[in-house]
Amino acid sequence: MIKSINPATEEVLAEYPEHSDAHLDRALTGAAEAQRAWRSRGIEQRAQLLLSLASRLRAGSAELAGLVTDEMGKPITEAEAEVEKCAINCEYYATHGASFIGDERVEVGGGETGMVAFDPLGVVLAVMPWNFPLWQVLRFAAPALLAGNGVILKHASNVSGCALAISRLIEEAGAPAGLFAAVLIPGSRVSGLIADPRIAAVTLTGSTEVGRLVAAAAGAVIKKQVLELGGSDPFIVLEDADLDAVAQAASRARNQNAGQSCIAAKRFIVAAKVEEEFAERMAAAVAALAVGDPRDHGTRLGPLARNDLRDALRSQVDRSVRSGAQLMT
Repeated sequence: MIKSINPATEEVLAEYPEHSDAHLDRALTGAAEAQRAWRSRGIEQRAQLLLSLASRLRAGSAELAGLVTDEMGKPITEAEAEVEKCAINCEYYATHGASFIGDERVEVGGGETGMVAFDPLGVVLAVMPWNFPLWQVLRFAAPALLAGNGVILKHASNVSGCALAISRLIEEAGAPAGLFAAVLIPGSRVSGLIADPRIAAVTLTGSTEVGRLVAAAAGAVIKKQVLELGGSDPFIVLEDADLDAVAQAASRARNQNAGQSCIAAKRFIVAAKVEEEFAERMAAAVAALAVGDPRDHGTRLGPLARNDLRDALRSQVDRSVRSGAQLMT
């Protein structure tokens, strides 16, 4: 069974049976058949799906944001913002997508012209992370669907409720049945999906370690892949910085989504002349963050998404202190 656990309360929100091989086979066949019909629709029709999806996201914002907060601990204000960001994303591609993938006439010399056409790949497997359970999926799915592709989503297991909610919303918005399907399986079964001839390409957002495995599996069967892997972004503080403003910005940059973001500031590189003063102001800014129930609109820092992540971070802090680091807050 796949469990969805509220990280703030440790309550089991739901249990889902792992999808069988027969279920996967039906999902793959359904997606392939739906995609063949979907690709024949004009881009204007596909854009209408995204506009309808944006409307449904906004109409269900409270419920969707609550689900995100309950499943992975994101403060409710950030979850609400994530829903709105997804709606804006859908509207953007619905409005501008035709200019990105419309046929292009080009001069080829000798007074003749050629045409560049952009065809859909087919069914794309998306392996997505839990930290932005709506955004990571829809930032990929909106342009992929607009381009005429189908989607099989393998989401992180701890946000299975979000995965099913997205699939349901897309179908309710007008997608052909099966065009977008969420499958509930562990990561160990992903390589089998990549190898399936009904999958044309794979995209992953996740760790470098998992990226290596997905890249190897896709490379073995010569399939296109898009990987967004972990980062370690520098935040540089120079001598002439406004330290009050910078400390506030640094606190936000490090602690959005409880720090669980691939684009969070992770390394603070500070000019020696202002190092001590910056550290004190940064510690004060972090200490002032309102920690508490992520369902409370006043909370700015909720729980980490899983206990193993919490334990790993605690271990990092302990090792750092033993190695000479100073714990300031």
